[in-house]
Amino acid sequence: MFTKQDGYFEVTTAGYIVFSIIAFIAIVAVGMFIRSKKEGSKKFNVKALVFSAISLAIAFVLSYVQPYKLPWGGSVTLFSMFFITLVGYWYGLKAGLTVAFAYSILQFIQSGGSYILTPFQVCCDYFFAFTALGLSGLFKDKKNGLVIGYIVGIAVRGLFHAIGGYIYWMDYMPEEFPKALAWAYPIIYNYSYIVIEGIVTVIIISLPTVKKALAQVKKMATEA
Repeated sequence: MFTKQDGYFEVTTAGYIVFSIIAFIAIVAVGMFIRSKKEGSKKFNVKALVFSAISLAIAFVLSYVQPYKLPWGGSVTLFSMFFITLVGYWYGLKAGLTVAFAYSILQFIQSGGSYILTPFQVCCDYFFAFTALGLSGLFKDKKNGLVIGYIVGIAVRGLFHAIGGYIYWMDYMPEEFPKALAWAYPIIYNYSYIVIEGIVTVIIISLPTVKKALAQVKKMATEA
């Protein structure tokens, strides 16, 4: 599944196939986690599966749309994180974490599996970080749950990236980065693009017309 190149590992073709299968299984598992008010309603599970898969697909496509790239690295995407947090907001923590985990695998595949130093580094950079977006499910039935869940999800994602940064990536800090802020490099690097995208997203989804539209979509996604 992996080949070693110049001190780090890269994913082989077989590895991509295996990770793709795992991502597919994770999405299918959503339908097993979600139950309607009527016990055993297959119709509702299928609907949840479809809406979850659509959100995942939109998020993955939008992750390629990067309107702004920061000078020291990191890119602001077109609301890609938001569409993952939506699933948790609709269906709860289990479904949210499952879809977010599938998304983490897709992000790992998207990067080409490059710069794999250790299993824990991969977890911090991909599996833990992006799966954290599913924590939005904790706020499924809370007031302003969508906004709060989104903020919590992206904040924890940044935390895992920063942990990985401190452990593995300090030696890769750009020479032009201010030396006085070297101690905070992983935090600044990772939270800079996450916060920018987060602020723009929260402003957009807080607009009355957008809130109304999202409420309608939630109703469509969750009604049995």
